[in-house]
Amino acid sequence: MGQRAIKARELFKSGCNCSQAVFLAFADRYGIDDDTALKLASSFGGGMGRSREVCGALSGALMVNGMETGSTDLTDIRAKTKNYESAREIMDAFRNDNGSIYCRELLGLTKRPESPTPDARTEEYYKKRPCAEIVYSAALVLEEKFGRE
Repeated sequence: MGQRAIKARELFKSGCNCSQAVFLAFADRYGIDDDTALKLASSFGGGMGRSREVCGALSGALMVNGMETGSTDLTDIRAKTKNYESAREIMDAFRNDNGSIYCRELLGLTKRPESPTPDARTEEYYKKRPCAEIVYSAALVLEEKFGRE
């Protein structure tokens, strides 16, 4: 149970940002190679470019939602509605599990950092940050919604 969620957490602990960890844990389902998945999700970490806005783990989850429910027919309102409805369900589940969808609130911060430079991934970093478990939570929401394959 939760194999992709476990994988996402481990990817985060190995150096992926939050968005990369969630998206990469599911990318193989859609035939997306690791390099492409990592690049695609790279700007969403740290609440979008370390701005501490919408949580990157949630952004990664919404990218997976796009792969599951997105449409290439730009005129298909039903498909767009289905996708947005699914996105809202994921956001609501994430908020219910974590208390917020915003990185700064999840981390207990009041403003974005001055520098876009990521913090060093030290043992202390992992001890004081809830990010690994938030990544796990986001991926688990996806597994529950779309299946565990």
